[in-house]
Amino acid sequence: MPTINYKIHEVSPYINWIYFFHAWGFQPRFAAIANIHGCDSCRAMWLASFPQEDRAKAAEAMQLFKEANRILNRLDEDITVQCIYRLCHTNAEDDNLIIEGTLFPLLRQQTPNPDGSPFLCLSDFIRPLSSGIADTIGLFASSISPEAEEYYKDDPYKHLLVQTLSDRLAEAATEKMHEYVRKVAWGYAPDESFSIPDLFVEKYQGIRPAVGYPSLPDQSVNFILNELLDMEQIGITLTENGAMYPHASVCGLMLSHPRSRYFAVGKIDEDQLEDYARRRGRPIDEMRKFLAANLR
Repeated sequence: MPTINYKIHEVSPYINWIYFFHAWGFQPRFAAIANIHGCDSCRAMWLASFPQEDRAKAAEAMQLFKEANRILNRLDEDITVQCIYRLCHTNAEDDNLIIEGTLFPLLRQQTPNPDGSPFLCLSDFIRPLSSGIADTIGLFASSISPEAEEYYKDDPYKHLLVQTLSDRLAEAATEKMHEYVRKVAWGYAPDESFSIPDLFVEKYQGIRPAVGYPSLPDQSVNFILNELLDMEQIGITLTENGAMYPHASVCGLMLSHPRSRYFAVGKIDEDQLEDYARRRGRPIDEMRKFLAANLR
């Protein structure tokens, strides 16, 4: 299975700063500082573009962005972000995927959509087993070096900066890796030519639902992904509840179907919980714990 090691400066252009600033309590408009030229004149003009009552907050955002970049430069000296991916033969059978012979159960929406659209499941975007033709699915995981968690432990503010940046770097590396997979490794979109802002709004073909996303809410499927990916190759281990360590890690699926889209499974009934637990081969009470937020 291919692994990719990225240096910080290679993935930092792919950071979606909106989510970084959100973690620090800033509205999206303040994240625009990341798009401003770094000269004093441009920064002053950006600051002046805010109403007087918002300029103190904008100045805070400006300072936070400056300090975040200092941290990135420091991390770039000896921290890497590692990714692993695998392209697998797969088919869908009802609400399950069969990936290289491994059953990967999924959940289907049960709450009607306001627009009357169908009840979706990720398996809808994979060729059915009955077709007799194998489809392809991508699996991925990304993680920042665990050494990052040791930086600035004696400085709570800088340590929190490292933590929030690490989360963004894992996501940024995944964005860059997914771009490479679409264009080269899988190659279903070889002529794709999008700007990074275009990538942030998902103009590309296909989707990349991560475990914990609304369409893939069961954290316990990390155990299945680990069987198929061997995430320990890039230093990711799982707790008994399926949580990933290092904490700045992400894993999930890559689908190429042109009509694939994100959705929320939402609330499910007891009957679907029982069916899902049966398909997962796990006790219903265990699955109830993993899907607590989705139960009616």
